[in-house]
Amino acid sequence: MPWIKNFDEAEALEKAMQAFWAHGYEATSMQNLVECTGVNRGSLYATYGGKRAFFLAALQMYDQKMRRELLAGLAARNRPREAITALFRTFMEDLAEDGSNRGCLLTNTALELSAHDPEIARIVAHAQKQTEGFFARMIIKGQKCGEIAGHVDAEGTARGLLASLLGLVVLVRSRPDTALLQGIVADALRRLD
Repeated sequence: MPWIKNFDEAEALEKAMQAFWAHGYEATSMQNLVECTGVNRGSLYATYGGKRAFFLAALQMYDQKMRRELLAGLAARNRPREAITALFRTFMEDLAEDGSNRGCLLTNTALELSAHDPEIARIVAHAQKQTEGFFARMIIKGQKCGEIAGHVDAEGTARGLLASLLGLVVLVRSRPDTALLQGIVADALRRLD
């Protein structure tokens, strides 16, 4: 008789994503995943094959739901300069709202696993390149409408903004001092003048 899945896979993946985001890959055990999803161990193994595969699915979900949809929404709803500003503010507001210092799952994963796992390194690098591309597109668009100075090197500034954003999300976790973080954001945005 074939095995029948008796749980909502998207819901379980969302809960696993939250667990990995809060605690990291190594500190999240299969038992933690069983407890947070409410799905028995056998069903999780039958669906994902193991913790690493479950993590990869959760990381891909995060990339889609948190990064791609966030960037697309910011670009669609805001003028270019404000879209860039809003991305930085998103991390500041998350910290202020709930005292959370989870940072960004992709960045956390880069620090924890990328040096030792080429597949994960590729996923993280791809997400970073796409974020850098978002910055470059917004700079070029902003230059065309006069919001961003024409002398700003779009490609170089996009790389600098990415570095500032990554630094910000690391500091959100390790040193969540609002004044420090606001200073980093202000310094990053001065690159657009």
